[in-house]
Amino acid sequence: MAYQRVEIPREQIEEQEAVCARLAARFSAEGRRPVAMVDTYGCQQNESDSERIRGYLAEMGCDFTDDAFAADIIVINTCAVREHAEQRVLGNVGALNHSKKARPGQIICLCGCMVQQPHIAEKVKYSYPIVNLTFGPHQLWRFPALLEQVLTKKKRVFAVEPSDGTVTEGEPRRRDGGIKAWLSIMYGCNNFCTYCVVPYVRGRERSRRPEEIIAEAEALVKAGYQDITLLGQNVNSYGKDLDCGTDFAELLRRVNDIPGKFVLRFMTSHPKDATEKLFQTMAACEKCAHHIHLPVQAGNNRVLAAMNRGYTAEQYLEKVAMARALMPDLVLTTDIIVGFPGETNAEFEDTLRLVETVRYDSMFTFIYSPRVGTRAAALPDPMTRAEKQVNFDRLLELSNRISGEKHAAYLGKTVEVLVDGENRDERYPLTSRTHSGRLVHLQGDRSQIGHFVRAQITESATWALFGKIVP
Repeated sequence: MAYQRVEIPREQIEEQEAVCARLAARFSAEGRRPVAMVDTYGCQQNESDSERIRGYLAEMGCDFTDDAFAADIIVINTCAVREHAEQRVLGNVGALNHSKKARPGQIICLCGCMVQQPHIAEKVKYSYPIVNLTFGPHQLWRFPALLEQVLTKKKRVFAVEPSDGTVTEGEPRRRDGGIKAWLSIMYGCNNFCTYCVVPYVRGRERSRRPEEIIAEAEALVKAGYQDITLLGQNVNSYGKDLDCGTDFAELLRRVNDIPGKFVLRFMTSHPKDATEKLFQTMAACEKCAHHIHLPVQAGNNRVLAAMNRGYTAEQYLEKVAMARALMPDLVLTTDIIVGFPGETNAEFEDTLRLVETVRYDSMFTFIYSPRVGTRAAALPDPMTRAEKQVNFDRLLELSNRISGEKHAAYLGKTVEVLVDGENRDERYPLTSRTHSGRLVHLQGDRSQIGHFVRAQITESATWALFGKIVP
């Protein structure tokens, strides 16, 4: 069955806002201002989705808390990428028995990618009766109506029907802080890597229209946001489902051209779709961070083919060389899976050699986690967990060494950073990021937060730099 793009009309979003107004009036008539807690797991797209959830809750008149025992409404936004994340969520949901016992009227909502999987939805239905509302990513836009059902019918609600996904505009948002902003440009994925459940839970690729993205980016800059990240499962595929003449490189340029001082970032890029045009645009756009997260996943061609990645190690290295030729200061990060089903120790050695060749600035490394319904979950997997752990530890050691060497090279240098938060370390109470995304802990006071400053690097460690503000 062919995918059909579905855009939710503005009128239906306005209906959800009317529901929010009804619920706000209901709570007010009851003489209370409800308190909500939104707990988010997983990727930046989930963080962006939680901003929409908080936006709706704010329109219902809710205040916010991080304390489950103080919350009238709890929303847990989940991740399905790895089994460990799912087990952690289920454990934390089970622990909410205590807060619900203390607050019998508490409403617990479970949403996100994890519950879009049929076997998880069934588990929640029969093993976690404290959960009042369960909904997948495709139903997020009508969260107010689903919550109203729970409150009026006093019954559990499940909205996890299979879907290719929708595109919505105009939902309210409540962002944390006023410096960094996530800006979703597309949803879903068409790649079907054999280990990945994302296309099954997030649906097909759907790009937002460029004029909507530009308008939102302009509003963010006007509101004072100085670090804007464009989000998508594969941003390099942006626009392929639209007949608008705007690809990702062109979109990047258009956002870059918005007046004002800000850093422009994006993630995530799929290597097979990363083009010379993209790298040239990054190099030419003065606000675009010279950082690209380019997940390689493995360094052996047989394993890459079994993963359905769509490129060889040699093609990947050619793209890295092209990007670095255009941006010599490029910061390159990646994801690598250790122990994909059937991977041999000899094939893993190819991954180590590729890492030595590329010398990533940092890596996100994982031991393979089988996902129900994916093709890789049915493959023979003869390597033991202990053998995979040995390889994982070797990769981590190599990653730490390279990252440490790269950070040590910054000692004595002065770089521009955006001070974006506070740190618990009394010696370095501020956190900041370089233009290319490196974490720098700084000496100074919180009055510097939200400002671009010059920082001299005085110390380095594996995962961060340390410095002081200089004129």
